[in-house]
Amino acid sequence: MLQVLESRALVGMELSDLRNLLGPEQPAYRARQLYDALYRKQVADLSEISNLPQVLRNQLVESCPMGLPAAERRFDSQDGTRRYLLGLEDGRTVEAVLMPEEGRDTICISSQVGCPVDCKFCLTALMGLERNLTAGEIVGQVLYIGRENGLRPTDSRMNVVMMGMGEPLLNLDNVLKATRLLSDENGIGMSVKRITVSTSGIIPKIQELGQAEIRPKLAISLNASNEQQRRELMPITKKYHLSDLIEACRAYPLRAWEKLTFEYVLLKDVNDSDEDARRVVRLLALLNCKVNLIALNPGPGIPFETPSAERVHAFQAIVRKAVPCFVRKPRGRDIFAACGQLKRVDTDLVGIA
Repeated sequence: MLQVLESRALVGMELSDLRNLLGPEQPAYRARQLYDALYRKQVADLSEISNLPQVLRNQLVESCPMGLPAAERRFDSQDGTRRYLLGLEDGRTVEAVLMPEEGRDTICISSQVGCPVDCKFCLTALMGLERNLTAGEIVGQVLYIGRENGLRPTDSRMNVVMMGMGEPLLNLDNVLKATRLLSDENGIGMSVKRITVSTSGIIPKIQELGQAEIRPKLAISLNASNEQQRRELMPITKKYHLSDLIEACRAYPLRAWEKLTFEYVLLKDVNDSDEDARRVVRLLALLNCKVNLIALNPGPGIPFETPSAERVHAFQAIVRKAVPCFVRKPRGRDIFAACGQLKRVDTDLVGIA
């Protein structure tokens, strides 16, 4: 008889969870066989686990959903990007994006249904927060998109970024559990060097993340060059001040191979001046970091405009004199798949199940 657990979806369970689920009546190696099937072999159906006894498989089928998402729509961009609208067990949906490039593939996944942070330049913020995702729902996005596109998580060209819907650090326990599952060499087998989490700056959770034994790389959404500007663009700054955020970044325990990443969304005539760039340099001067510039990806209901390419590169030229600074190429704008555009927006494109 299977044991009663808080969540019975199999994807999202660690080895210890599976041992508890199967209970003392099953030999210990059964949990390892099940773990291996779920994460290393990445089976999509319990019937594929041929080394488990039929009776046990039947019990699992009756009691435990796999927990993998199902695609309700898929949108394909002219640049090769794919946006997936993924259905969850309770009928809610989240979005995830595949960005294939020469030499690497990046899967951008969600950590919450919606987002509570209310950044004024982001479409996801207009949704508000519906709920946190479980660790299994986070991992399931990677497993589903990987399988659909023939990607192998153990391949060094595959990267995962938790930059989709939601503020990951407000769901930190599930984000860390998902990271452990993604990076377990006996399971999915990704390197933590290829997993990144992005935050708007939840200072206590940044400190908690830094203490985790197994954790992803950290990216910070900066998006402003001073306190007042950041408060207007990111109201969360009223609670977690910019000066305190920078101090938390100075104290963050970087690993030997690691840099902090700062993301900066450029808004025309708002935060994109030469003086803004110089203030960013002063803010980040003492940090081991790099900066990714993102020209605003527009969307309905967003009251800002995208700066010109010339303005973006002028901003970059100032920053990179002191800090490594890169311009992130927009991907999937035509299907609302680019950074800040995930709001379950329908398009005129044909979705396929």
